[in-house]
Amino acid sequence: MDYGKFKYQQSKKQHDAKKKQVVIRIKEIKLRPKTEEHDFNFKLKHAIAFLTEGNKVKVTLQYRGRELAFTHMGIELLERFAQEADEVGEVETRPRAEGRTTFMILAPKKKEK
Repeated sequence: MDYGKFKYQQSKKQHDAKKKQVVIRIKEIKLRPKTEEHDFNFKLKHAIAFLTEGNKVKVTLQYRGRELAFTHMGIELLERFAQEADEVGEVETRPRAEGRTTFMILAPKKKEK
């Protein structure tokens, strides 16, 4: 067997495999517990656009100062965000608190065939 021909076929197989792979990126949306309604809807619209493109969305909620005492409000805000984006995305990671931030990850819904 010709080694050069073998190497050429291997590189062709790798090239074809790269064509078929899907790259999923994680886009991040940042919120605060006191985010107003208009800003919330604006960020929600962007998150829905990211999900329809096939990207995952990481929704991060940051607390400052005394807001840290009301983490339940932040989790409710994230739950509402997930509920509003339910048509195009599903929760991959439930809201989880780490220090002064709480985050969750939304993934695009699987397309039914």
